[in-house]
Amino acid sequence: MSTALQMTAFGLTLLSTVFLLLATCTDCWMVNADDSLEVSHKCRGLWRECVTNMQDGVRTCDQYDSILADHPVKIVVTRTLMITADILAGLALATLVLGLDCIKFLKEDPCVKLKMCYGAGVLLSIGSILGLVGSVWYAVDVYMERAMLASHNIFLGVHYDFGWSCWLGMAGSTGCLVASVLLTCCLY
Repeated sequence: MSTALQMTAFGLTLLSTVFLLLATCTDCWMVNADDSLEVSHKCRGLWRECVTNMQDGVRTCDQYDSILADHPVKIVVTRTLMITADILAGLALATLVLGLDCIKFLKEDPCVKLKMCYGAGVLLSIGSILGLVGSVWYAVDVYMERAMLASHNIFLGVHYDFGWSCWLGMAGSTGCLVASVLLTCCLY
């Protein structure tokens, strides 16, 4: 039972870590949500903004000036939280691999291996909370921006909705949280 639980937690951790990394690196946290006939598809991310021409499929991206430039708070906070969540999930994955029963590292000391799995669960729980806070922070800010413009009857031609990168960040963080519960609560 313990081996099956460890392998389930490992698979979930691996998938969730990949989701978190993809969410951090990709550029579609906000996507234009107009119902009118669009000739271009716009995505905004943490690192750049991209526009895809729908007629010929040409995609152009404008990177933000600098990482240290004066950016909106939602971008800076989300970047920080997602990068920290990525690092913690990666460390947890490495620790979990070494703590698995099927790995021959420290095979003679099962108590240490169990502590490594528990430590991986703690790292995953912290990383998942940071990832969820970052993803939800960005999503709420996008919603509040859209609601404020709508309440003032301001229409700028394009309004944005949550992009697939935002959803990927939430899914990866939730997967890390489930894996951490498996490792910290169910493994004993």
